[in-house]
Amino acid sequence: MPDVAKSTYAPAVVAAAADAILIIVFAAIGRDAHQRGESVLGILATAWPFLAGATIGWLIVRAWRSPLGIWPSGVVVWLAAVAGGMILRAVTGQGIAFAFIIVATISLAVFLIGYRAIIALVIMVRRRNS
Repeated sequence: MPDVAKSTYAPAVVAAAADAILIIVFAAIGRDAHQRGESVLGILATAWPFLAGATIGWLIVRAWRSPLGIWPSGVVVWLAAVAGGMILRAVTGQGIAFAFIIVATISLAVFLIGYRAIIALVIMVRRRNS
């Protein structure tokens, strides 16, 4: 594969991996807070609805075109992760208490938009200093 193609796909691969890892971290923190243990399968059982929702968000907004952008990629992926995650949790009989919806919404915003905002800030500072 030519170097140009590799560099074109690299940000999308990095952003998709970061989104997935941060959603799994969110699930692990939640499971630990509720003393459910930290088995890998348990964490994945908690994370999968949000991972599926984020994937839907990636497809809706075609996030691979601007994977590290806050808008629309970061916001749409975040909202899809929360909405899709909650819908899938409800359909599969997992809990969706109001407090959990609030915590998930805030936590996933910090994670999925936060790292994109940090990257945008670093790029802005570098451009100013150049």
